[in-house]
Amino acid sequence: MSRIYKSAPLPFMGQKRYFVRAFSETLEKVEGKVDTIVDLFGGSGLLSHTAKRVLPGCRVVYNDYDGYTDRLAGIDRTNEILLLIKDCLTGVEPNARLTEEQRSDVLAIVEAYEAKGYVDVMTIGRSVLFSGKWVKTLEELRKHTMYNRVKPGGYDSAGYLDGLEVVHMDYRELFDLHKDNSRALFLLDPPYLTTECGQYENYWRLTDYLNVLKLTKGTKYIYFTSDKSQIMELCNWLVDEFGEAAPLYGANAQVRTNTLNYQAKFNDMMITRI
Repeated sequence: MSRIYKSAPLPFMGQKRYFVRAFSETLEKVEGKVDTIVDLFGGSGLLSHTAKRVLPGCRVVYNDYDGYTDRLAGIDRTNEILLLIKDCLTGVEPNARLTEEQRSDVLAIVEAYEAKGYVDVMTIGRSVLFSGKWVKTLEELRKHTMYNRVKPGGYDSAGYLDGLEVVHMDYRELFDLHKDNSRALFLLDPPYLTTECGQYENYWRLTDYLNVLKLTKGTKYIYFTSDKSQIMELCNWLVDEFGEAAPLYGANAQVRTNTLNYQAKFNDMMITRI
C-alpha cells in the first residue's frame, strides 16, 4: 500500500484531518465486521483514503461529490502556476500584502492559464488570500486583497487515490446501491448546517440535513457534524420525544474543539454506531 496522508494533498474546506486518529481507531474496531465502506459525501477523499489504509481488505467507495479528483488531475499545472507566482513575488516578505501592481501580475498569470484550460482557482486562492478566505472562480479571486502566502515546494498527490473506487453520484442513489449490505459502513459528512456551503452546487436546507439523518436508520455509520449546525440539539430533542425511533439514538459521540481565531471556537463531532 502507498504512503499514508494525514491531510488532503490539496486545500479543502472542511477536510477531517483533525479526526484522522480517532477515525482510524474507530475503523480498527470494525475490522472483520464490514466488507464495504461507502463515503457518501467524499469531499477531499481523506476519509476514504484513511479507510483504505486502515482496512485494506475492504472495498472503499469514494463519492467525489465536489470534483476533487479534477483538482488532483490538474496538480502539475497548479504547481506550474504557483512557481510562476512565487518567482513573480521574489523579494516580497511572506504574508505581506501585495501592491496593486503585484496583484495585477498574479492575476495575469492565472488568467493566461485559464485561457488555455482548467485552473484550480481554489488552491491558487489559498496561496494568495488571507487565511480563511476561499474562492472557486477567477471572478471571485479578482475581488480580494492578496498576500504572499505561496508555500515552498509544490503539491503532491502520488498514491492518494490508490485502491479507492471513485464514483460521481447523487448520495441517495449511492446509498440505495449499498443499503441492503449488512456489512457496509456508511461515512456521512454532509456540509454543515448554518456554515458556508459555497463549495456545493445547491444550497443545503434543513430538510436536506434531515434526509441525511434518515440514512442512519438500521445502518452502520460514522457521522460528522458540528455544534454550529444545532443538529445534535435537534437529535437530543427527538430522543426525548421518540426514544429509540429517533435518529442517532444509541450512538457514541467524540468531540473536538476547533479554534478559528482568538474570538471564535466551535466543536466538531464524530458520531458512530457500528
